[in-house]
Amino acid sequence: MRVAEESPMPLRSDSENFALIRVIGIGGGGSNAVNRMIRAEMMGVEFIACNTDAQALLQADAPHKIRIGDKITRGLGAGGDASIGQRAAEEDSEKISQALADSDMVFITAGLGGGTGSGAAPVVAQLAKESGALTIGVVTKPFSFEGARRKLVAEKAAEELKAQVDTLITVPNDRLKDVVQKNTSILDAFRVVDDVLRQGVQGISDIITVPGLINLDFADVRAIMKDAGSALMGIGRASGENRAVEAARQAIASPLLEVDIAGAQGILFNITGSSSLSLYEVTEAAEEIRAAADPEANIIFGTSFNERLGDEVMITVIATGFDGGKKRQLARADAAAGVMDSSATGRPSRERDFLEELQRQRDEVADAGSYPTSTPRDDEAAAAVAVPRVERSVGETQTAKRPVTTYDADDLEIPSFLRRK
Repeated sequence: MRVAEESPMPLRSDSENFALIRVIGIGGGGSNAVNRMIRAEMMGVEFIACNTDAQALLQADAPHKIRIGDKITRGLGAGGDASIGQRAAEEDSEKISQALADSDMVFITAGLGGGTGSGAAPVVAQLAKESGALTIGVVTKPFSFEGARRKLVAEKAAEELKAQVDTLITVPNDRLKDVVQKNTSILDAFRVVDDVLRQGVQGISDIITVPGLINLDFADVRAIMKDAGSALMGIGRASGENRAVEAARQAIASPLLEVDIAGAQGILFNITGSSSLSLYEVTEAAEEIRAAADPEANIIFGTSFNERLGDEVMITVIATGFDGGKKRQLARADAAAGVMDSSATGRPSRERDFLEELQRQRDEVADAGSYPTSTPRDDEAAAAVAVPRVERSVGETQTAKRPVTTYDADDLEIPSFLRRK
C-alpha cells in the first residue's frame, strides 16, 4: 500500500503583511470540497487535506496532506465512528498544530455524520483557535435517508464544532431539493454540495484577498466573524435591469443555508461589478440587504471592479450574530483604529463623505432624469486601486417611512424580502 505523503507547511516570512488563510478539509467530504476549491483556482489560500483513510488521502488534490490516527486505524478509516475520528486527531494533534501554525484564518470544512469529519473537526478547530487564528467552520449535514444514527452523530458534532469555532456555516443536504432539478443524479447532487462549500469559503476569502475600490480586509472580517456563532453566507449574481437588487435578493435568500438573515447582528457584504457599476446601484443593493436585517445590525461593505463580469453584478453577504449566548467582538481591530474623527456628529468621516456624495448624485438624478454611473477606468489595474473602506450602522440610515412588519408562524421560513411583498 502506498503511504500518503505528508508535506511540511511553509512558514510565512516576516516581511509578508498579507493575511495567511488556510483551508483544511477533514474526512472524505471535506477533502472533496477542497478538491472543488482547488479546481476552481481559488487564489490566496493554502489547502490541506486531513484523513484517517490512506487510500482516500492519495486521491486528494491538496498539496499538503495529513494522515491521522495510524495507531488506531492503520490507515483504514474511522468506519463511521466519530470517537475514533476524535482519537485519531488527538493522537496526531502535533502534526495538525504544525500545519496550522502562523495562520491568520483557518477554514474547517467537513461532511458531518461520518467518523473522521464528525470526530476530528472539533479537535482541529480547537487547535486552530489555540493558535490564535480566526476559525470558521463550513460543514454539511447528511440527507434524511442516510438514517437517524448518522443524523444524531452530525447534530452532536455540529454542537461540538460550534463551541470551538468563531463562526459556523452549516449546509443541510436535505435542502438540495430546493436548488436542483428532480432528474439530477445523486453524483451531481453531491457535486452541488461541494460547490456550495466552495462558495462559502471563497465568498469570505475573496473579500480579503481581492483588492477593492472600497476596501474590506482581514480586520473587517474579524470584526464581524469573531465569536459570532451561526452565520449565513450567500452569493448572488444578476445582470440586466435591477441587477444589483436582484443579486442582493439572491444572496440573502440562500436556500441551502440553515439561518435566515433576519435577526443578524453583524453583516459584511461585497459588491463586485464592472466599471459601469453605479453608486445608485450600490446604494439600492445595500438598502435591500439592510431592510432584511435587524434594524440595529452592524454593516460593513466593500465594492470592487472586475471587468470580466461584463453586465453582471456579484454580491457576497456574510450575516452573523444570530446566537445571543456567544459574546461578539464588534470593536474593530487595532489596524482599523483612527477611522473615527473628532467632529460633533460622531459619525466616521468617510461615511459622511459617502452620504454627501450620494446626496449630490441624487440631486443630479433629479435634474437630469437619469441615474449616475461610475466613470470607466483606463484599465483594470487602475480600477483595483483601493480607497479607505466605509463602515456604517444600519440604525443611522433607517428611514421613518419603513412600515412595521409583523410575522405569522408560517412566515418564518420565507425570506424577509418576500415577506414584505
